[in-house]
Amino acid sequence: MSRNSGGRPLQPGDPAPNVVLDAISREGRIALDDFRGRSPLLVGLFRGLHCPFCRRHVAVMAQLKPVLREKGVECLAVVNTPVERARLYFRYHPLTDLLAASDPVRASHRAFGLQEVGMDELMAIRIYLPGEMPEPMDVMTQNEFLNKKEGYEITEADQQMMAGQAQLVGHFLIDREGIVRWTFIEVLEPGLHTFEAPNREELVLAASEVAHR
Repeated sequence: MSRNSGGRPLQPGDPAPNVVLDAISREGRIALDDFRGRSPLLVGLFRGLHCPFCRRHVAVMAQLKPVLREKGVECLAVVNTPVERARLYFRYHPLTDLLAASDPVRASHRAFGLQEVGMDELMAIRIYLPGEMPEPMDVMTQNEFLNKKEGYEITEADQQMMAGQAQLVGHFLIDREGIVRWTFIEVLEPGLHTFEAPNREELVLAASEVAHR
């Protein structure tokens, strides 16, 4: 159901690409090669902040950062949101020291081989969150419902990011030498990691193993 815009997603053993992006949480640019030879890196590649699940995943990464930092692993969250829009959002929703970057053209997602999904296929999926949603909803309806519930106002910049194909989400754990050692890739099919975050215990274990390489 997906169109792969950058080849297959990178797998353990593959070299990670160098991507250079605008920093959100500070001034300047961030390059993945900045970490090579210094520390392992967990890269979270998310949709724009218009996606309520991605906002939650970024928050989860921020919560995990102290645990991963103790193991010597750095974290980088990348969102498909223009940098000024992203900085405005995080001004009111601080990242608690999480490094974040803006990638509105999805260069990092293509470089890591993440797929895009057409809107017709995306709209066929029904999502249900017991306790948060009154009934199963299609993706656009649940986005609108959760954004309204959480007080997230869609701007013109968000609408531009929402147009066209939908981007899948992925987490990639990269060692000091720039090699991917662990991945978690979203699958937009019911019951298959649809909008899920990685398992915390599995991720921490993988980080421990990478840190000791």
